[in-house]
Amino acid sequence: MIFCPLYSGSSGNSIFIASDNAKILIDAGLSGKSIENALLKIGHKPNDIDAILVTHEHSDHIKGVGVLSRKYDIPIYANTLTWKAMSKCIGKIKEHNIKIIYNNYINIKDMDIVSYSISHDAADPYGYAINCKNKKACVATDLGFISDDIKDILKDSDLILLESNHDVEMLKFGPYPYDLKRRILSKVGHLSNDDCGNIIPHILNGKFKRIILGHLSKINNYPELAYETVTSSLRECGVKLNTDVRISMARRDQPSNYISF
Repeated sequence: MIFCPLYSGSSGNSIFIASDNAKILIDAGLSGKSIENALLKIGHKPNDIDAILVTHEHSDHIKGVGVLSRKYDIPIYANTLTWKAMSKCIGKIKEHNIKIIYNNYINIKDMDIVSYSISHDAADPYGYAINCKNKKACVATDLGFISDDIKDILKDSDLILLESNHDVEMLKFGPYPYDLKRRILSKVGHLSNDDCGNIIPHILNGKFKRIILGHLSKINNYPELAYETVTSSLRECGVKLNTDVRISMARRDQPSNYISF
């Protein structure tokens, strides 16, 4: 598979994943033009996209969904409650492109995709695990916490986009209003750098993993701080960087981590 975050951050999110026969986006949270440009930048055409999978209805995940679907006749996959919550925001979608996820399973050509519930303040938010030819990639962002069930899903993954949204002290003493700070820190908010670093040792099982840290806050985090916090925590636990796991950073403003695995 090929895995590439086109954009990842509080300003907008979209991830490109490809196999031999299928090309999908998980979320399209920027303008359609921005996502078109990002795809062309990594050598892929927007009209080759087979599906857009939506994690939840927040604007930084759906802003370009309707535009891309209408322009390129792309099916949109989401669960019933997410469709209900986002339908008024994405505009009219052709009936044949409205795909409801049932039983947490989707097949798109040679991709088998499992959706799983996550803890976030949205109607019915999902993460996704993409399986193809004994390889597995997971998208695990917008989580207030990671349950044991989600840890089990992540354990046998080859590649994970994992949230490292904020530094707790920056958030607490930053400019956000109190209610927003409380929401971000809650069980339906976002994972902090510390949360991320503490979780990774629990999903390592002897299988080498590539973990991309993503969905960083523009106000309450820095890429260098997130990386250092997470990798320091791993070293303290005896995790060997680049032997047990490789850590990299997703960029908010352009494609990054174009990985073939």
